[in-house]
Amino acid sequence: MPETWWRGAVIYQVYLRSFADGDGDGVGDLAGLRSRLPYLAELGIDAIWLNPWYPSPLADGGYDVADYRDIHPSFGTLAEAGTFISEAHALGIRIIIDVVPNHTSDASDWFRQALAAGPGSPERARFWFRRGTGDAPPNDWQSIFGGPAWTRVPDGEWYLHLFAPQQPDFNWTHPDVRADFLDVLKFWFDRGVDGIRIDSAAVLIKDPDAEPDGLDPYTDRDAVHEIYRDWRRLADTYPGRMLVGEVWLPDQERLARYLRPDELHTVFNFPFLGAPWDATALRTVIDDTFATLAPVGAPATWVLSNHDVTRTVTRYGRADTSFDHADRKHGTPTDLALGLRRARAAALLSLALPGSVYVYQGEELALPEAEDLPDELLQDPIWHRSGHTDRGRDGCRVPLPWSGVEPPFGFGGAEPWLPQPAGWKDLTVEAQQADPSSMLSLYRAALRIRAAELGDGTLRWLPLGEDVLAFTRDSGLTCVVNLGTEPVPVTGEIRLASGPLPDGLLPPDTAVWLR
Repeated sequence: MPETWWRGAVIYQVYLRSFADGDGDGVGDLAGLRSRLPYLAELGIDAIWLNPWYPSPLADGGYDVADYRDIHPSFGTLAEAGTFISEAHALGIRIIIDVVPNHTSDASDWFRQALAAGPGSPERARFWFRRGTGDAPPNDWQSIFGGPAWTRVPDGEWYLHLFAPQQPDFNWTHPDVRADFLDVLKFWFDRGVDGIRIDSAAVLIKDPDAEPDGLDPYTDRDAVHEIYRDWRRLADTYPGRMLVGEVWLPDQERLARYLRPDELHTVFNFPFLGAPWDATALRTVIDDTFATLAPVGAPATWVLSNHDVTRTVTRYGRADTSFDHADRKHGTPTDLALGLRRARAAALLSLALPGSVYVYQGEELALPEAEDLPDELLQDPIWHRSGHTDRGRDGCRVPLPWSGVEPPFGFGGAEPWLPQPAGWKDLTVEAQQADPSSMLSLYRAALRIRAAELGDGTLRWLPLGEDVLAFTRDSGLTCVVNLGTEPVPVTGEIRLASGPLPDGLLPPDTAVWLR
């Protein structure tokens, strides 16, 4: 791939704890991932994005990072990480790792030093420590995970955490913080990492002491762009490296600012991820995406699911097919057969669009959300911080099924850290790989065609009806998706279809690639 490989890449997201267990302790690890690299190469991906693999108490699934220059012992070693990167590169697979700049772990050296040093110390200046008012916190900010965003320490001061209390926020006005993260990026670029995914990229800058100024007090503050200009300058000294941001913003003009030529290379396309299964809504999101990105020359990204989102087979089988983090619709009735048809069609839609595509592990197996996990096994801090009203994200993080007819389905030797549904016996890699009608076979076929004919570029819309999305790509391949309730006629050589096309008609909730 050229140095701008990210513009048209298919990037596979690995949630390491749940991908494959190589040492038999029930937790996914680098040994398991390395053993499955041939599977990913055969699938046809261009890159792997790994969720945090660093030492962490795992209060938030590893997003409470204690040390950026090492690997969590349950995952492996720093040397093994280097071997993994080399093995992936040998297969033509690039590596993107997660960096979480908003906060650290309360077990990190810096935060322990801050607690020990006391009020007014230089060590505390790296974080947001403040005096409250009586027994009240410094302000009324609320945690994204629920409850107050401030926790009090024994000497009376409070520290800010936009997420869990175990995740104290950094003070990004402090030069130590800025210098240390630049060094972290250099540390991993020097070890061959090809890209950095930036968690919660828009919330780094905040001022708890400022008077209200009409702006969000901690989201999308203008000074955040100075940080990413520094990061881009460093990345540009390493040919072929990229930065992708997790940026949730309703204002698309503000979003585009993160993609100016001297800032991030790409950001995730959350409006597409959250859009309902509706032709008008999806067409609007797709058009708006290109309109937003054109002025800054950035490529589009397309993603249907990730480690924070209800799996597509479950979501698309609901009456309300949209997704909103504030309402995961746990317990909502789901028609899994309908959801599967739509998920297959959505896969062909997303893989046909110009730009890069992110595929969350297990989407290629059509895994549904595990919605019946026992309460006592839930580990997501959202479950606890919400007072047990929001079951959180564990349902999309259940370990993958590889083979066999009963748990752990080839995941590893011990009981997995989250239990797998017994019904997944029909969804294992082993069960699907020889079935030409399986979701896995559909993904493999689509990625082969995409590698040869699609990727970055442009599209031209075709007028086939208000309930139909149809467009032709630069190579001449045409994608048609029927989101209506009646079959529609299609003509041309069928390259790939998400389901049967009886009598040359495209049924509802079905997609086809044509020449």
